[in-house]
Amino acid sequence: MSASVHGSGRGRRMARWLILILVMGYLLVPLLSMVEFSTRGPKGSDGSYTRTAEYWIAITQNDELIGTIFLNLGIALLTVLGMVALLVTTMTWSYLRVPRMRRVIEFLCLLPLAIPAVVLVVGIAPIYRELRVNISSSPLLLSLVYLVLVLPYAYRSIDGGLRSVDVNTLADAARSLGAGWARVMFQIIFPNIRTAILGASVLSVALVLGEYTISSLLSYRTFQVVIYAIGKRDGSIAVAVSFAALLFVFVLLIVIARFGGGRSGAQAAEED
Repeated sequence: MSASVHGSGRGRRMARWLILILVMGYLLVPLLSMVEFSTRGPKGSDGSYTRTAEYWIAITQNDELIGTIFLNLGIALLTVLGMVALLVTTMTWSYLRVPRMRRVIEFLCLLPLAIPAVVLVVGIAPIYRELRVNISSSPLLLSLVYLVLVLPYAYRSIDGGLRSVDVNTLADAARSLGAGWARVMFQIIFPNIRTAILGASVLSVALVLGEYTISSLLSYRTFQVVIYAIGKRDGSIAVAVSFAALLFVFVLLIVIARFGGGRSGAQAAEED
């Protein structure tokens, strides 16, 4: 009996390791292929390719590419700030004051998933035409439409954070001690859903850095549009830039996870 139990336990461990290896292979093989392709130099006399870093060096020498990186980071920052100001405050207010509106807010936030990007561009193109003529032609205005695109993903993250804490009890306790609504929102609710807000911010940044369709159809030279243009001239540089962008998002995820990963030791010691 014990031998059969031991054998079944070993079989489950082997199955878990096999699944892990398959998943890691599925994720890592394309990345390794990108590294191999972006470092491939001229073919040698023996038929094998030499290794070179010239395509990676070329990234730092392309002023337009560097400029669009900072441009997209600026758009991402504006999108995150808009998401926090609009979505987090609205959802928190609905939890506290108008619970009946939660379904309406959920429907409105998930609606962009049902609208293709091309259809969305057709609707907003006249608006952006007027914005370019009367206000500004800056690509930073893309943060307005990107804010709409991130609503479905940010909503799920923030909704999970609000469900994990007793928002009403926290607000009532703070109000009974004399706190105003602004203080309740920014000093009581926001710190308790910090991880959810950071998760929504990561999704927003990832979407802004990877979005191509809308910026291209609206004729804005953003990061992905420039990568596509470079790819038509030199595929190796485009692959190197894409891999560098993946590394940047990965590092960003680690930093945000570290920053929002619960209480610090000093805080826990003080509360104990």
